Amino acid sequence: MLDFVADPVRPSPLGVGFYTAPEVARLLRIPAKNINRWLGGYQFSTGERDVEMAPLWEPHLPRGEKHLELSFRDLIELRFVQAFLKAGVSLRTVRHCIQLARAATDDDRPFSTRRFKTDGKTIFLESLTGANDGALLDLRRHQFVIKQVIERTFKDLDIEDDAVARWRPFNGKSSIVVDPKRSFGQPVTSRYGVPTIALADAVKAEKSEQRVAYLYNVSPGAVRDAMAFERSLLAA
Repeated sequence: MLDFVADPVRPSPLGVGFYTAPEVARLLRIPAKNINRWLGGYQFSTGERDVEMAPLWEPHLPRGEKHLELSFRDLIELRFVQAFLKAGVSLRTVRHCIQLARAATDDDRPFSTRRFKTDGKTIFLESLTGANDGALLDLRRHQFVIKQVIERTFKDLDIEDDAVARWRPFNGKSSIVVDPKRSFGQPVTSRYGVPTIALADAVKAEKSEQRVAYLYNVSPGAVRDAMAFERSLLAA
């Protein structure tokens, strides 16, 4: 396990989760390059001039020397960005919605708040005109699209103290959780706290689910769910 030394200036990942871009990419099944662009910023040329795009938001943890370091809340925010882009919402509209939602929720990571769960549809639809996204103006006549995305994405999230506290990433089942207060936010079996990757790797080495269950003092069902979850990440 990684050892983190307390630093009076640098925030500790204890209790907030700790991920690199490739780790988040694995969990969300999206390219790491997208995460680096969205949270690291990027440049592009219009032919006449170079344009610099700022990050969608500043990551919770300070940037490492050569890579992003992300928290659990960053992970959940990225999950929402991914869901909206899949629904056909442009990145420009998502960017504008983040700005409005940040002001409405008084939170730098607004998508992962209780307020966004209840008022997200209104905030998002208000952002359409502000973003001047003509291709999406018909969403104002089909508000269920945004509503469904928000409801579906919150379905496997647990909220405490007005913010998302944990994610149940295995089809919403409670057997596996991503909780920033456990194993730095890596997926673990909820009952036993054993990382799913450790159980899956152990089965590969031992060639026996029953033996791994015995060695780790967990139920065979926990081993099977861990294996199925890890396989789902590989299949993405």
